[in-house]
Amino acid sequence: MLLLLLLQVSASCLWLGRGEVVTSFESSCPQFFFRETPPNEALEPESPAWICQRYKNQYYFATLYDTNRRIPVYSAYLYQPGPGTRPKTWMVEPQLMGPTYPKTMEREWTLLNYFNVSLEQLSKSQAILHDYKNLTGLNRGHLNPNGHHADSSSRTATFTLTNIVPQDEKLNSGAWKNYEQQTMIRRTQDCNTTYVVVGAVPGNNYIAKGRVNKPSHLWSSACCEVDTNHRKAWGVIAENDKNKVQLLTLGELEDVLTQLYGRDQVSLFDSDCPRK
Repeated sequence: MLLLLLLQVSASCLWLGRGEVVTSFESSCPQFFFRETPPNEALEPESPAWICQRYKNQYYFATLYDTNRRIPVYSAYLYQPGPGTRPKTWMVEPQLMGPTYPKTMEREWTLLNYFNVSLEQLSKSQAILHDYKNLTGLNRGHLNPNGHHADSSSRTATFTLTNIVPQDEKLNSGAWKNYEQQTMIRRTQDCNTTYVVVGAVPGNNYIAKGRVNKPSHLWSSACCEVDTNHRKAWGVIAENDKNKVQLLTLGELEDVLTQLYGRDQVSLFDSDCPRK
């Protein structure tokens, strides 16, 4: 009996100690994907990191991160907009350095002062605040936007540098913002649950002396459950140097991404999401 109890406690401790960099989204934070099905492998970079984004001991979204280019490939979340203020504190992901570091996003300052981490050590696995200083014509562009969340904690969780890319400032404050704040509201009016996957196509240019890739395109896709028998889906894409967003069917977006990535056919959602 005692041995059984010890085994149960041991298993519990192992589960509690699991890092946020996981082996698969399906086994760790599948709730952010329609039918618990993430995008297929056609989008995966050479050095991927699967991050179940945790803040205050709770998962808020999922990010596939490119540790070589230091930008997210995509972030996946549930669309649940609500009133709230925009956070101001940016965080990083300690677990990208290794399993011995904190299992939740932290401020750079906290890691440097309380965990004996050097900025050089932190910067090897991800973008840091200094990479996004003195930008010209670019913003820190969220993939998963804070405005698509309903409370303070979920909004704050989006302010991790693993969820942002160098985004054209006119696009970020113009057509892309209009899509996030206006088009999404109109498109989701009759939706009970809306799953979103938003991503960035790597480009040929970099910021921060070649450390952080500037994407060539940004894209977003949504699969909405109207009821148990009806679903609708759509996508958008934008070149990252033009203030224009193109509205597409989900199938059209997947075909465009397939061409841009030049690999296998891209699939962003389970097959029950309509492609037309």
